[in-house]
Amino acid sequence: MPTMSYEQRRSEIETYFDRTAFEAWSRLTSNAPVGRIRQTVRAGRDEMRTTLLAWLPEDLSGRRLLDAGCGTGALAFEAARRGAEVVAVDLSPTLVELARKRLPGSIGEGRIDFRVGDMSRLELGRFDHVVAMDSLIHYAVDDGIHMLARLADSVRHSMLFTFAPRTPLLGTMHAVGRLFPRSNRAPSIEPVGEQDLWRRLDTGDGLASWRRGRVQRISRGFYTSQACELVPR
Repeated sequence: MPTMSYEQRRSEIETYFDRTAFEAWSRLTSNAPVGRIRQTVRAGRDEMRTTLLAWLPEDLSGRRLLDAGCGTGALAFEAARRGAEVVAVDLSPTLVELARKRLPGSIGEGRIDFRVGDMSRLELGRFDHVVAMDSLIHYAVDDGIHMLARLADSVRHSMLFTFAPRTPLLGTMHAVGRLFPRSNRAPSIEPVGEQDLWRRLDTGDGLASWRRGRVQRISRGFYTSQACELVPR
């Protein structure tokens, strides 16, 4: 099967989250009842978000943060509560509009700047921190690293992202096309071996001034993802 180009994959991801699976993701990211499989995914995503937020300063006052692939906004909301000026970007206009509607009244007007588009191609200015939670996992590994490299020159303190570690379970699910949430419609996830990813990060153009920091894998039923921190050398 020919390799899908970056533009093709980006279009597929936008269509999926904006149309095909909007209702499912709206429920998954709320307190609405969900089935057993989605319960494990919800729990895994909640734990991953908590992990990434724990890697940021508790007080983010005066700092600017990019939530790259913000979805329905949960991480952006918490960063804003800590005082950050947040730019929340997603490919899906529908998810971004839902995030706007869910914005808690306790978060001051203007604390979050919602944008629709490609996080690596918008002119967004400089940031203290970038967080990309489960937003690079659908792209080819080299494309994901290229997106991080495009952002790197605009970031001061840290870039946090997740990847899909190559495990027997994920490999099987990927091979048979049964990855959550819809077996015949979801954009495939691109698993990568840890050592292969570290090698690519170490040799990737644009990332020479960054080094790997903390790493944490989260596995909860049908959710498996690995967090990685990049910090300046």
